[in-house]
Amino acid sequence: MTATFSRQLQASALHRRAEARQRQYLADLRTLVAIDSGSYSPDGVNRVAAWFQARLERIGYGTERIALPGHRGRALGDVLIARRQGALPTGSGGRRILLAGHMDTVFEDGTALARPFQQAGALAHGPGVSDDKGGLLAGLTALEILQEAGFDQYAELVLLATPDEEIGSPSSSEVVRQTARGTHYALALECARENGDVVIARKGVADFLITVQGRAAHAGIEPERGAHAALAAAHLTLALQALNGQWAQATVNVGVVRAGTRANIVPPHAELHIEVRAASAAALHRIRAAIHALASRTEVPGTTAHVQQLDLCPPMEDTPASRRMFHLARCEGRRLGLDLGAAATGGVGDANTIAGAGVPVLDGLGPVGGADHTPEEWLDTDSVAPRIALLASLIVALGEEREPPSATPQT
Repeated sequence: MTATFSRQLQASALHRRAEARQRQYLADLRTLVAIDSGSYSPDGVNRVAAWFQARLERIGYGTERIALPGHRGRALGDVLIARRQGALPTGSGGRRILLAGHMDTVFEDGTALARPFQQAGALAHGPGVSDDKGGLLAGLTALEILQEAGFDQYAELVLLATPDEEIGSPSSSEVVRQTARGTHYALALECARENGDVVIARKGVADFLITVQGRAAHAGIEPERGAHAALAAAHLTLALQALNGQWAQATVNVGVVRAGTRANIVPPHAELHIEVRAASAAALHRIRAAIHALASRTEVPGTTAHVQQLDLCPPMEDTPASRRMFHLARCEGRRLGLDLGAAATGGVGDANTIAGAGVPVLDGLGPVGGADHTPEEWLDTDSVAPRIALLASLIVALGEEREPPSATPQT
């Protein structure tokens, strides 16, 4: 396709192509929802991967399956990566665009049989119908209609499907980072908010463990010889919770406190499990420093505290580059009769990892859905064709963009 012709691809034309695929989309979604693919169901996840792999190869994408190490002694499915080269090399202004979704759900084996795909009016129900099988399928369908239309004005299109997002991507996160590096833009395929908004920001999450060491003593005979670790942990809990409100869009939660083994022993050991969520990397850094400072001066003589950071998921920050992407999405949406808003959320996903690799990203580009992780999970089928057309139109707009993104891709 020539650059001139690609600019003539109107959102309405892509919408017509998406509408023509609506029935096939729903049939495909029924097939995918019927596959149990919980995070710890590797056979089911790999069945989903094989299904997408076959469809992508049919439209000329080269595919790669990456086996992952297990997590906590349990096996995981494969990562699927699909790539297609376009007609514009990066030296001529071509863009590398990443689409990212996940194949796993939060549901146990047997759920697909017990609660199969159903449609009542405009709403479809079933395990994973919106999170994220509906979104991942929308991404595939957008790539199919672009291929059908002959659009090739990009350097490379990449689709990434992960198997462990619902448990925090413990094994796939490095693959996500490596795949994201070198891309100019990323479009994440979680479903849109219930009001149709796309997601421009997600909080980052850091998990900490504080271990408090005290000294045991008989609680009835000589309690004064002990150093009460549980009391020190209680003081720390109050101080840590008091950090809330000190930074905008940041929360600290002491979610688990453990201490002691018997009521007649001064507890010599305690532990606190803490989750921190913040909208910016700077706020996460400041809260981390505050946690270490509090732990360095315990309130109970004879006790000490040690801080360990267990995990870190970087924030997906609202940046000028992501705002420019949102502006393009909003312009394309208006051509489709969609009035898009930009939402921020405290939930995390693979978009966080992509943003942490230095790539501008928009999320929530799947169809409209809700009640994720519950038996009431739903997808609005009336939103399917417009959202697929929006996604395809945004890929065209980004692929043709000549202004360099403000966030330089990492290589």
